[in-house]
Amino acid sequence: MTPLTGRPTRIGLIGLGVISKFYVAAFERLPGLELAAVCDLRPAALEPFRDTARYTGHAGLLADAGVDAVVVNVPNDAHATVCADALAAGVAVCVEKPLATRVEDGRALADRARETGVTLFTSFHRRYNSAVLRLLAEVAAAGVPVRSLTVRYLERIEDHAGSDRWYLDAERCGGGCVADNGPNAFDLVRLFLGDVGLVSADVVRDGRDTDRRAGIDLRSTAGVSARVELDWSYDGEVKDVTVELADGTRLSADMLAGHPEFKGSLWHEYVGVLTDFDARLRAGQDACADGLAALELVDAVYRAEGALR
Repeated sequence: MTPLTGRPTRIGLIGLGVISKFYVAAFERLPGLELAAVCDLRPAALEPFRDTARYTGHAGLLADAGVDAVVVNVPNDAHATVCADALAAGVAVCVEKPLATRVEDGRALADRARETGVTLFTSFHRRYNSAVLRLLAEVAAAGVPVRSLTVRYLERIEDHAGSDRWYLDAERCGGGCVADNGPNAFDLVRLFLGDVGLVSADVVRDGRDTDRRAGIDLRSTAGVSARVELDWSYDGEVKDVTVELADGTRLSADMLAGHPEFKGSLWHEYVGVLTDFDARLRAGQDACADGLAALELVDAVYRAEGALR
């Protein structure tokens, strides 16, 4: 990769599904980044990008576009293949969560990134939410140990899938609410508490054997308990974090507050994603840990559930 000093980072966007508009808007607010190329299997999706290099296959983009990095925004079941191809080409990767649908693939990607020194970064947009950042600051300022933490991620998935109906296919998604919303929720727990392990999980499945609801208990290495509540069948939307301190004080962050537009909070969160990704890329930091840790927790939940079913 050509040194980045003194020039914008050239990035290709692979996949133009429902989340892509937030990435595109973020580029417009970040002069240090250049949307150099776009890729989608559907020619119609490429039409609005007439002034940008356009590809219908990611291999062509990686070979010809001269990018420093790619954002991988394809369906979950294609993450491992596209990420592996980018790493093999020496191109840094920002991949939408989850890192992969199978933990073995995630581990292999992390190993390859570390061996080659190519940045592999998973996009957890909620850690850049303004309310979450305020809560982190409040907890730090309180100077009191955390007793417990709860993260709720409740929505009706059909409202959020839009035209990307692959979300509703468990094989392509990697599962249900645990595989899709779980990584964002697990990452928030780790943001506040550091490394955590699974204590127990109660998973509710529908008639197609897709997990639609889950209550998951975790514990940090310091012994702090955390609860993650996921629901794909919720009438409405709730995304929040509640922290209970050792003195009984309760602090919370509503990630949707102040953003009345549907998915409105994502506009500023994806600016945070690309800013952090670019900083880690320029610093040559190992960025694998967060994405792999969240995927390991997804795998642990499904394995624990399987032991009980």
